[in-house]
Amino acid sequence: MRYLGNLARSKGDPKLLRTGRSSLGSVDRLGRALGWFSLGLGGVELMAPRLVTRFLGLRGREALVRGFGAREIGSGLLTLSIDSTFGLVTRVAGDALDIATVAAADRRRNPQRQNARLALLALIGVAIVDVAAAAGVRARHARGRAIRDYSDRSGYPKGIDHARGAAAQKVERQTASFVT
Repeated sequence: MRYLGNLARSKGDPKLLRTGRSSLGSVDRLGRALGWFSLGLGGVELMAPRLVTRFLGLRGREALVRGFGAREIGSGLLTLSIDSTFGLVTRVAGDALDIATVAAADRRRNPQRQNARLALLALIGVAIVDVAAAAGVRARHARGRAIRDYSDRSGYPKGIDHARGAAAQKVERQTASFVT
């Protein structure tokens, strides 16, 4: 692992001596796993929509499944990006669309009704995980929640007047050394 970490570094960069635990929390890892899951599922929906529609009894909806695949890939890429919260929120919205579409396949005339019901249960389970991951990542990476008031502080440990006096003394010493 050290070799791979040092492979892309320039000569002047510090070298990686050892690797340690990641700073990613459990919800971050869950979000990343969901991002990869989105890419895989989106790839299947995009490349084999007929297989998906045949399994669910939604023949003739291949274009819709392809669109869902493109949306799923987009959500996966966003989830794997720096701002994973937005990607997870798009996954939750996509889950609502998926559930509505598959719920329409749960009708008596559908010969694949059992498959549609299984898919519906799986979609509801994934939606619950997506909601939990989105809430967890949002809470973990919340910014600006508590606004602190530093108006009574100057940033100078001994006060601004002391800092001004110290600066004036330093200038006097430097000018005195130039004069002599």
